[in-house]
Amino acid sequence: MIRPRRNRATAVIRDLVRENEVTLKDLVYPLFLLDGKSKKLEISAMPGQYRWSADLLINEIEECLKLGIQSFVLFPVVEDGLKDRTGSYSCSGKNFYLKTITQIKRRFSNICLISDVALDPYSSDGHDGLVEDGKILNDETLPILGEMAVAQADAGMDIIGPSDMMDGRVGYIREKLDLAGHKEVGIMSYTAKYASAWYGPFRDALDSAPKSGDKKTYQMDPANKREALLEAELDESEGADFLMVKPASLYLDIIHVLSEQSKLPIAAYNVSGEYSMLRLAAANGLIDYKQGMQEMLLAIKRAGANVILTYFAKDFAESLFKNMSS
Repeated sequence: MIRPRRNRATAVIRDLVRENEVTLKDLVYPLFLLDGKSKKLEISAMPGQYRWSADLLINEIEECLKLGIQSFVLFPVVEDGLKDRTGSYSCSGKNFYLKTITQIKRRFSNICLISDVALDPYSSDGHDGLVEDGKILNDETLPILGEMAVAQADAGMDIIGPSDMMDGRVGYIREKLDLAGHKEVGIMSYTAKYASAWYGPFRDALDSAPKSGDKKTYQMDPANKREALLEAELDESEGADFLMVKPASLYLDIIHVLSEQSKLPIAAYNVSGEYSMLRLAAANGLIDYKQGMQEMLLAIKRAGANVILTYFAKDFAESLFKNMSS
């Protein structure tokens, strides 16, 4: 009689036959950057996550490196007074985000630093593209995104992360990066970024919610699966180096189908709402936080993700460190 339970009999045997495992090399830790000094402000909608000024952010990165986290994605928290319709501050020589990128890469030359390319952190309209008469303009947005990407590459970014979902932006950015001498800088495209309800805590963290309307004319309909294949085909043809699915844990089928169809590495963004949901459930004694975190990340890896952007990264690293020490 065939008995699958024989391979589950002990922890050692279970380890021998385990098909998937999450490691720190799989994880990217998102961090939020503030202007100023000596600032560490907890994000109320994301317990355990903070907005950091550059000086304290550098200390946080150093602490993460000691735990084994080597890759980070950086988001700017921009004051309303610096925002305008065209997001001009995104390329300003005074931009604290660009200055901090340079500081970080001078201090930690071997880390991987990933950017965010979209108008919403810098836009007075709160949208990822240029707004005119309530409409998000696609082609008119591309030059802004291209300039933003080059500025970030000039500052020292290793990988550019266009999160805007404008058609044709990957090819446009690739061309501008190459012309600027940044042929070695990669592009992690937000390929299948869905118009999801699970971004709420992130928008609170950046204060970047749309001032009017929503993002459904450019982000994907959560009902659609085959459309993700079209987006992936386009991004590959335009020169993307990674394809990303966002959110992650509720879109495991999309991660899986892209991993089956594409030869490019698949990234998945384990978003703020997924993080906060588990945090709050654990705080109320409904779910074990450590086990829930590990299971969620494992499911994303099992679905086919090579790279996982997750707010759990530091907690996951600390749990591994404690296990090794005990």
